Order: sequence, then C-alpha cells, then structure tokens
Amino acid sequence: MASDYDATEFVDTDFQAQKSPYGTPAPNDPLRAPTRDEVDRKVVEAQQKLAELKHAQDDLERERAALEELRRRQTEFQTGRQEMIHHLTRGLGLLEEAEFNARRDAEQMVKTVTDFRDALDKIQAIHDETWTKDNFSIELTRGLTTIENARMEWNAARLKFSVLDGEKGGGDAALPAPEPERLPFANASFGELCRFGLAMTWPLVLIALAVLVAVLMRR
Repeated sequence: MASDYDATEFVDTDFQAQKSPYGTPAPNDPLRAPTRDEVDRKVVEAQQKLAELKHAQDDLERERAALEELRRRQTEFQTGRQEMIHHLTRGLGLLEEAEFNARRDAEQMVKTVTDFRDALDKIQAIHDETWTKDNFSIELTRGLTTIENARMEWNAARLKFSVLDGEKGGGDAALPAPEPERLPFANASFGELCRFGLAMTWPLVLIALAVLVAVLMRR
C-alpha cells in the first residue's frame, strides 16, 4: 500500500506558480502594493488627463464666449431693427405732415404777397394832391376804403405769418411789435367830427342850394 502514495497529490501547483522564489507576491497579484514606477506612471496619466480636461474646458469657454457674443449681436440686431422701424415710421409721418403744412403755408404766402402788392399799388395810385373841391369827398371816401381794405389784408396776414411781427428763427432777437393801427379820427371830439363832416359835405350843400335856386327862379 505504501507504493500507492504520491506526494504530488497534496501540492497546489497554482499557488506555487504564483509564489515568487523570495516569498513576495507575484506581479499580477491584486493584493500587492504598487511600485514606485507604477505610482509615477499613474501620476503622469492623471496629469495628462487633467491637461486634456483643461484644454477641453478652454475650448468650451471659448465656444461659450463666442455663443454669448453671437446672442448679443442678435439681440442688438433685433432691438436696433425695431427701434429704427419705430423712429423712421414716426419720422416719416411727422415730416410728411410738416411738408404738407409748409406747402400749404407757402401757397398762402404766395397769395398774400400778391394781395399785398395789389393793395400797395392801389394805395400808391392815390394822388390826393390832384383832388378838387368837386371830387374831394368822393375821392376821400375811396381813399379811406382802399386803406381800410389794405389794413384788413395786413391784419389777416399777421395772424397767419408771425414773421410780420418780427418773430424770426435761429435765435435772432425778435423785433418790437408794431403799434396797433388806429382808426382815423378815433380820438377826435364830437365838435371836430362835426366840423370835419361840414368840410366834407359843404360842396354838396352848395350844389344842392344852387339847384334849388335855379328851380325857384324858373317858377
């Protein structure tokens, strides 16, 4: 029976294969402590990964900055477009209205200039030195009517055009306003009016008396 004994039956060949000749763990043993080279290598690998992550972070930061700048420009574009559409639309409306008013005022001014020239010509055409006793009253009435019509034209134009009262643009000092027009004989007394009326009508009275005397003589 002793011959049947085999000593190799009690030997763990896998354990002996992993066991080092000096009693230290095998290189592939998960329980062994890392060597200095392995630690250095892992430090280098970690630093490389950190560098790669830093580079990736820098790329992301640049991309984010570019996107933010793009968003800012888009916002500026949208805001600027809406702002200019509003300003230009409002400006067109105001300028068109101002142009219409200016054209209307210019047309009225041309008409007023023509009326002023006509009134001036009519006043300058009055030659009172040529009046006689016979036509004095009639010519005086015509002259007063011409002057009154011209005064109405002047007052109406002053209401339309402030430049006639000396108001100018560009910061120039305004000229003093003209004194209000006074009607003829506005401050005259009743006696003076009676004398003036008698002076105006005595030629007519003489003519009437002459006609009356002639009629009575014929009878």
